[in-house]
Amino acid sequence: MKLSPLMKSLGLKYPIFQGGMAWVADGKLAAAVSNAGGLGIIGAGNAPRSVVAEEIATAKKLTNHPFGVNVMLLSPYVKEVVDVILANKDAITVVTTGAGNPSDYVADFKAAGIKVIPVVGSAGLAKMMERVGVDGVIAEGMESGGHVGKLTTMALVPQVVDAVNLPVIAAGGIGDGRGLAASFMLGAEGVQMGTRFLVATESKVHPNYKKAVLKAKDASTIVTGEFAGHPSRVLKNKMAKKYLKIEKAEALKDEPDYAELEEMGSGSLRKAVLDGDQENGSFMAGEISGLVKREQPAAEILAEVATQADELLNGKY
Repeated sequence: MKLSPLMKSLGLKYPIFQGGMAWVADGKLAAAVSNAGGLGIIGAGNAPRSVVAEEIATAKKLTNHPFGVNVMLLSPYVKEVVDVILANKDAITVVTTGAGNPSDYVADFKAAGIKVIPVVGSAGLAKMMERVGVDGVIAEGMESGGHVGKLTTMALVPQVVDAVNLPVIAAGGIGDGRGLAASFMLGAEGVQMGTRFLVATESKVHPNYKKAVLKAKDASTIVTGEFAGHPSRVLKNKMAKKYLKIEKAEALKDEPDYAELEEMGSGSLRKAVLDGDQENGSFMAGEISGLVKREQPAAEILAEVATQADELLNGKY
C-alpha cells in the first residue's frame, strides 16, 4: 500500500491510526496495533499522570514501533499528562488531541520531536490548527463513537482537505477496507478507527461490551447529550434511553437542570468498559458497529482492512 510522506515518517506499514479511546486504548492495545504496522494510540482520557505513565511503560515494553498518546484537553490532569509525554519523547511519536485547543502545548511537543495531530470537527477548526503549526489533522465525522460533532465524515473530510495544506486523516464510520479506500478518494492520507478495535483480541473491554458491539445493527446507536451540550454516540441500552428521556424533558423547561444527567453520566464509561454493566454503562460505539462481526487480533484487523482497500483501489474487488 502506497504511503504518504507523513505515514512514512511515522514508520507505518498501514495508514491506519487506532483511536485513543478513554478507558479502552491502553498500552497493550496500542502496542499490538503498532507491532502490526498501524499507529497504536494510548487514550489518556481523564487519567492522572501515574496512570498514563504506567500505560506508556507497558507499551514501551511490548513494542519497539512508534506509538502515540491521545490527550483530552478538558482533563483536569492535562498539564501533568503533557509532562509525562515529554518525559517519554524517545518512544512517543505522535500526540493526538481532542476536546479543546492544543495551542499551549504544540511548541513543546514539536521541540521534543513529537508530531501533533488534533481531532477536528470542522474546516474552520482545521484552519485554526494549521495556524498553530500542527503536523496534520484528524477530520472526524459524527458517525464516530463517543463525543461527536455535527458534520458527517463524507461532508467533512473533503472540505477539510480543501481548507488546509496539511495531511488529513479521516475518522468516523470507518471500519473496513471500503472506508479506507473511500477516504483516499476524499483526499485523506489515512484513517483512524476506533469501534473496530473495541473488539480486538487485545482490547481489555468487558465481554458484555464486545458482545453488544458484535450484536449491533446499523440503527443500534443513539446520540445523547445534544441538549446538555455534550453530544455522545452510544449503543442503545436502558441507561442511554433513560438519559435521553430526561434530557428532552429538561430541554423543554425555561431553566433546564442537567444535574441528574451529570450524575448518571459520571463513571458510566468505566462501568461499561471494566464492569460490562449493561443497565448503567455508557457503551460508546460508532455507527460502523453494524459492520463489526467478529473478535480478531489487531494484526488481522489491520491486514484485512488494508488488503480490501488495495483490491478496491486496484480494481480487483
